[in-house]
Amino acid sequence: MKKFDAANNIQDLQYFGEFGGVNPSISDSSTYTFLSAKTMFDTFEGNTEGCYLYSRHSSPSNLYLSEALAKMEGTENANVTASGMGAITSVLLQLCKSGDHIVSSRTIYGGTYAFMKNFLPGLKIETSFVDITDLAKVEAAINENTKVLYCETVSNPLLEIADLNGLSELAEKHSLQLVVDNTFSPLSISPKLLGADVTIHSLTKFINGSSDAVGGVVCATSAFINDLKNVNSGACMLLGPTMDSLRAASILKNLRTLHIRMKKHSENAQYLAERWEKDGLNVKYPGLKSHPQHKLFTDMMHEEYGYGGLIALDVKTVEKANELMEMMQHENLGYLAVSLGFYKTLFSASGSSTSSEIPEDEQKEMGLSPGLIRFSIGLDHDIARTYEKMRECMVKTGVL
Repeated sequence: MKKFDAANNIQDLQYFGEFGGVNPSISDSSTYTFLSAKTMFDTFEGNTEGCYLYSRHSSPSNLYLSEALAKMEGTENANVTASGMGAITSVLLQLCKSGDHIVSSRTIYGGTYAFMKNFLPGLKIETSFVDITDLAKVEAAINENTKVLYCETVSNPLLEIADLNGLSELAEKHSLQLVVDNTFSPLSISPKLLGADVTIHSLTKFINGSSDAVGGVVCATSAFINDLKNVNSGACMLLGPTMDSLRAASILKNLRTLHIRMKKHSENAQYLAERWEKDGLNVKYPGLKSHPQHKLFTDMMHEEYGYGGLIALDVKTVEKANELMEMMQHENLGYLAVSLGFYKTLFSASGSSTSSEIPEDEQKEMGLSPGLIRFSIGLDHDIARTYEKMRECMVKTGVL
């Protein structure tokens, strides 16, 4: 892979505040004034640069964050949204109309699955869910109405790895748009460099990193971002998933430390995954050679950021999973909570939480055990100490 340094791209962006502040000023305004009526008209028509119309369309704070995220992903442009689902739904509704078809990975975030499975059919947009690791099955699911291939770089919660090069070749062959949710692997993987047309993140997770804000982003060509923001036909403009300027400013500050945090998340996760595997536990982590797509991830990744902070541990039953998580929370080893990317370890039984929208029979078919715990490993200073304390909990609960 050619050299691409996302962290340096972000670092090289320099913004001064209105009064010389080292952080850019926050635009705490919903609407903006014009010196002439003609300028207002031209702005509505999209024919002006540097003029702001209304914060649902754009604001200085949101543009600063969007620019930084586009630099991170190596795309021409980006647009931030009020949530990850705001980004996902806007992209799919922009690309697909009545009668269109989507081919999607079968293992994706439960909210995304529910939108495709339960909401889009009401608009006469159908989705085929397939094993994204099998390119032959992906291609077999494509039909004359297919417009989008959709996947997560690292799937939620099974941590399956999408072959982005292979999928991009299929997308090009069939004139489709490859849309990739890269939430689980910021900095580690750059989907645009591997052929993705649109890259999405839930900024709520690793990018913000402090579990105090909800946000999303779409990274793509300037043409597509402009389409999303078009006042007459843009999904982001007309559906209104607008990020608040105060949140945009907060996330931009946290983005500056993402490269440090991701290295530590990955380092800690690698340590725990290796030891849990040595203990005989049923663990899945892309950094383990036993992971089915370990080589694929290794070939796609930016090595310095590691294999990410997510581990899947299967303890067979939801009862055992709940017992272990409750004890670990009691011992201050993390929080029994959904989401990921926090400084503290977060854990949840995916089948009954973040993937609960997926019917039990489909969970079983895809290999999602009711006892699977999704761990988002935190930034613990002494991960060896954390491991020993976690091991004690596993012994006490009979997991080990």
